[in-house]
Amino acid sequence: MKIASVADVKARLSAYLKDSREGPVVVTQNGKAVAVLLAVTDEDELERLVLAHSPKFQALLDKSRRQIQETGGIPHDVFWREVQAQCGEDAKKTKRGHRQTANRRRHPE
Repeated sequence: MKIASVADVKARLSAYLKDSREGPVVVTQNGKAVAVLLAVTDEDELERLVLAHSPKFQALLDKSRRQIQETGGIPHDVFWREVQAQCGEDAKKTKRGHRQTANRRRHPE
């Protein structure tokens, strides 16, 4: 792990980005940590990082955990039936949307 001041990072950003591939680079201002440079290796990792620091997403997770604790959640088979039903509805909507688009192309207003 490296530590660098804001001024150093500003002057040599490319070098610190390269250093972040080896480990986090802690950025300091007036001797206090204010940020961290982390290398991202793929889109999934970036998504996990962003969601982990999203107050809105964390609130949704907390609400979901409380709901599961209070109600016991839903059985595995019920969950998957609902997912399949929703996927079927989404597929129907998509088909209707393609038909409407095709009809508009054939019969412009």
